[in-house]
Amino acid sequence: MARIGAAPESYHGLPPDFAAALGQCVAAFGWLEEIIKRTLYALDRARLADDLSEAELQHWLERIGQLADDSMGTLIEQLDAAMRRHPGLRERNQITERLAAIKLMRNLLCHASWRPTEDPTRWHPAFVSTRGHVQDKALSTPELERIRQDTIEIGMRVLHVMRATGISGYWAGDDED
Repeated sequence: MARIGAAPESYHGLPPDFAAALGQCVAAFGWLEEIIKRTLYALDRARLADDLSEAELQHWLERIGQLADDSMGTLIEQLDAAMRRHPGLRERNQITERLAAIKLMRNLLCHASWRPTEDPTRWHPAFVSTRGHVQDKALSTPELERIRQDTIEIGMRVLHVMRATGISGYWAGDDED
């Protein structure tokens, strides 16, 4: 296995500005996952027949409810498939590709152990992907802010897809206080 940094006993606290930018990235990833789930709901709901039996509707609601536990990779695959089934949607491939890139950054930022570098403005995310790729590039606060902006931008594009269905993306529990 590749060595990814200092001994595991070495913990390094992040500077407040870097930690805040990292936290904002993680929050944006969570928001994006919610947007994908709401868009999946809207795309699926838009194509359901109006004359569903109560049993058919319950089965569909149970399946949609299972989205809450899906990983981002699975959600992206489901969104891609749902967009294929919905006529008139454009840029499906571009959206799917951007989401896949964001997913990789999400995995890196959410699962890395952080190490200082010689440059105090950059931190190295010690991380090995499931494919054995070792992250070798250190990141700075402005780079984290760019990742957050990219995440929000693709989320807005996914929201546009949701709104194209005419369904606002209602989610179970939205009507609860």
